[in-house]
Amino acid sequence: MSDWVDVAAVEELPPGSRRVVDVDGVQILVVNLDGEYFALEDVCTHDGTPIDEGDVHGDQITCPRHGARFCLRTGMALCAPAYEPIPTFPVRISAGTVQVRDPRFD
Repeated sequence: MSDWVDVAAVEELPPGSRRVVDVDGVQILVVNLDGEYFALEDVCTHDGTPIDEGDVHGDQITCPRHGARFCLRTGMALCAPAYEPIPTFPVRISAGTVQVRDPRFD
């Protein structure tokens, strides 16, 4: 089982903010949407580039390179040119710290 990795203190990741953290060699984007935290791999499934610089509208993020949109809650690809979902990850708050983990290889 992989360990939980600290992302930031809750007060350092207010609503509307985001942070990328390395979890066992995987770059994971954590986004605070109105007090709910969501985590997905920081990669567009269309061309493999990072999406952390993309615009966030509601619960969607747009890839800054080719405009593919993804749901932050589920990782689902919402429009072309991406068709494959982005992997999502569990997030928790522990002792005032936002944490994430990658359970794929447990």
